[in-house]
Amino acid sequence: MPADRKTASACAWALALLAIEAAAAPGHDVRWNCAVAYLPARSTWVREVTIAHDARRVRAVRIDGVAVHAFQVHEALILTALDNERIVLDTATLSWQSDFRGQASGAGRCERVD
Repeated sequence: MPADRKTASACAWALALLAIEAAAAPGHDVRWNCAVAYLPARSTWVREVTIAHDARRVRAVRIDGVAVHAFQVHEALILTALDNERIVLDTATLSWQSDFRGQASGAGRCERVD
């Protein structure tokens, strides 16, 4: 990997961790409740998000108590999927964006609960 890409990757990890650690001490889980409005159904669900991290990286993400199998951190964003719902969590703005393979979408604001 070229040096510029390594530096950019390290900066992205650092930004994501800073956004999460600003909200909690290292080694503690960060919990959010997200009020997500789903369209076209026009229903609102409260989704619980838990982000487990240490001083160096995000270790795990759980949504509604279910551990996601994979996630990717890109700057202040956490990208993941659960039950065919592709989810983007923005740790800087505390927001949720998601879609169900183009058939439905969700968006909402999150608030810390821990």
